[in-house]
Amino acid sequence: MLLSTTAAAMAIALVACGTQGTTGNGGSTAQTAASGQPGQPPASLQGEPSPDAEPGASGSITQTDTEWGRIWDGLPAGFPRYPGAAPADDAAAAPASARYQVSGSDPEAIAAWLQAGMETAGFSTDVSGPLEDRTMTLDSVGDAGCRIQTTIAPLGGMTFVTVLYGSDCPIR
Repeated sequence: MLLSTTAAAMAIALVACGTQGTTGNGGSTAQTAASGQPGQPPASLQGEPSPDAEPGASGSITQTDTEWGRIWDGLPAGFPRYPGAAPADDAAAAPASARYQVSGSDPEAIAAWLQAGMETAGFSTDVSGPLEDRTMTLDSVGDAGCRIQTTIAPLGGMTFVTVLYGSDCPIR
């Protein structure tokens, strides 16, 4: 059940920076970046799903069961995307709400930026890392059991961000 209090909290604060990620099935979602610098956290989250999150489905987004838990197969429009990120159309077998890549950025800087945005939106966020390979994980918890896990992993000159957007979180 999507709770209006969680939607209101998220609508007040995540990002107007734009969104671009991939759905759990490998399709991409896209928004135009409005503003935002790597040192500035997101400002607000728009409550509607990206209109192309699931082509032909009138904006409806499905859910998938994962080892982490049940997730949405896309993100709401306006969900924070680090400035300069591009879709990561990789062949990852694990489902995700979104995957994107950032060229030449420090995983710790990306994690700090995303953590600031999540906390501004009223989420409590625990940070794990950096691991030996410099991977960082953000575990964010909001109202009514809304959970979001974001993994920031460097590989070569790229940093990959994977988002698992829990099914208890509002998508609209």
